[in-house]
Amino acid sequence: MSITLPQNYRPTEREAFMNPMQQEYFRQKLLKWKGELIEESNQTLQNMQEESLAQPDLADRATAETDRSLELRTRDRFRKLISKIDQAMKSIEEGTYGYCEETGEPISLKRLEARPIATLSVEAQERHERMERTRRDEGND
Repeated sequence: MSITLPQNYRPTEREAFMNPMQQEYFRQKLLKWKGELIEESNQTLQNMQEESLAQPDLADRATAETDRSLELRTRDRFRKLISKIDQAMKSIEEGTYGYCEETGEPISLKRLEARPIATLSVEAQERHERMERTRRDEGND
């Protein structure tokens, strides 16, 4: 089933939550984000292949190695984001996208707009973070 979104369409609270238009909106948003990440990742790879670590100057070599390390961390972060985007796309297909994994309640459209890979409502996310802080604090005693 193919849905054509009206130009400048934005989901609103007045619509039924995760109706086909909203699902298509977020599907397109996720696809665009994934494409940008892949493009940026390919550009990083190309830059890394063009640069040589065989710098005669020790300081230049150290700088190049630091830059390379940063690039690799960024690529790893992109890889993880792409995996989360793929999971979000799968949840759209399964009809579970936009619902909190913990409570089953709808995740706010504002949160999904800001973080389309969100799997927890703001409240559930805050609970998770509080529990993590408590565990971390207990481990430091």
